Amino acid sequence: MWVRRKSLRWLNDLSPFQLIALYYMVAVTISSILIALPVAHRDGVKVEFIDVLFTAVSAVSVTGLTTLPTAETFSTTGYFILAIVLQFGGIGVMTLGTLIWLMLGKKIGLKERRLIMTDQNQTSFAGMVRLVKQIVIVVLVIELVGFLVLGTYFLQYYEPGEAYLQGFFGTISAMTNGGFDITGQSLIPFRDDYFVQFINIILIIAGAIGFPVLIEVKQYLMQNHEEKTIRFSLFAKLTTFTFFALVVLGTIMIIILESNHFFTDKSWHEIFFYALFQSVTTRSGGLATMDINQFTEQTQLFMSSLMFIGASPSSVGGGIRTTTFALVVIFVLTFARGGNNIRLFRREVHPEDLNKAVVVTIVALFVCFSAVITLTITEPFTLNELVFEVCSAFGTVGLSLGITPGLSSFGKVVLMLLMFLGRIGLLTFLFSFKKHDKAQGKFHYPRERIIIG
Repeated sequence: MWVRRKSLRWLNDLSPFQLIALYYMVAVTISSILIALPVAHRDGVKVEFIDVLFTAVSAVSVTGLTTLPTAETFSTTGYFILAIVLQFGGIGVMTLGTLIWLMLGKKIGLKERRLIMTDQNQTSFAGMVRLVKQIVIVVLVIELVGFLVLGTYFLQYYEPGEAYLQGFFGTISAMTNGGFDITGQSLIPFRDDYFVQFINIILIIAGAIGFPVLIEVKQYLMQNHEEKTIRFSLFAKLTTFTFFALVVLGTIMIIILESNHFFTDKSWHEIFFYALFQSVTTRSGGLATMDINQFTEQTQLFMSSLMFIGASPSSVGGGIRTTTFALVVIFVLTFARGGNNIRLFRREVHPEDLNKAVVVTIVALFVCFSAVITLTITEPFTLNELVFEVCSAFGTVGLSLGITPGLSSFGKVVLMLLMFLGRIGLLTFLFSFKKHDKAQGKFHYPRERIIIG
């Protein structure tokens, strides 16, 4: 007993950020074992270790990039294993872990609450257990509705068993923004079925807009409107505005950029749904209603920038996050006008949050730039293809120009690192190196100005 306690003592010395990264590594390891099981594969299919690991990282990070054709590689059992991994990765390892602890009747202590707070990008210990319960309830309710709607609707395309299997996996993949598909062609078979596209758009948005926003919307809808006791937080307002502003901007820009190319022979409703779906899926969805290679390089680069921004904080998606992008843009505009403080919706943004936004953006640019430079040395693909692939991995989106299976083992490792960073978040990654310096803040050196610009 003493030896076991001593061997596990090092866990107590880890910060919440280091523990979160460790737990996701453990999740990847377990997922790799499950995905490597022979029962998960179709008869006669052999999978290399690097491809198993890549699929596990992609599933845990709910990215959707894959070196294997999912529909041709995995059995029905494999589909369910992938769906479970996507669910864990999407909702969050700590969230589902906490739910299991609660079901076993265990007490959620201060350390566990700190881990939940870190995993969900929260700033307060208050209400962590309640937050976990609400997240799970909201997600499961949305997924249940999506499964029943899609599964029943697919009866016109498939036999009953296959229809509900497609509905089940498609709902999990869309809600978690996983990007995996078992059709073999993503949503291209439904490029003319706007109902299927609309349901997938709703599911992708629900997963990417952020769990706190969903919870606030639920509370607002369930309150007594005569009392009007619930008000939306600044986070919910900024997240929602930025999220849908990017969707609208993406739709408009794709229409403009492809007006003389892909959309030349398309009707207005085809143009609108193609552009809208591709704009929404760049938030973090990874599903597609067309071959992205048919777009021009300008459109692909623009989509890369949308994937770099990614989804909202405390959601299933990655990237620098929508609020980070919004704060950086507003800060630049405010600074250019001679202002110092950022004010939004009659609230003032905390300086620490602004510092985090700037740091995340700079580090993300450096990480993605370094990855692109590295891959140009090791991989035989164009710069545009590599930029698209890197932004897709970092944003945990899953869209690809088809080069993923052709990457070298080293290139796959680079993308796995990007997917992992995109899922746990750059702040968690950076704070995992944080050291507690008791002397910090006790004294200051003399200040001196530096010429800038």
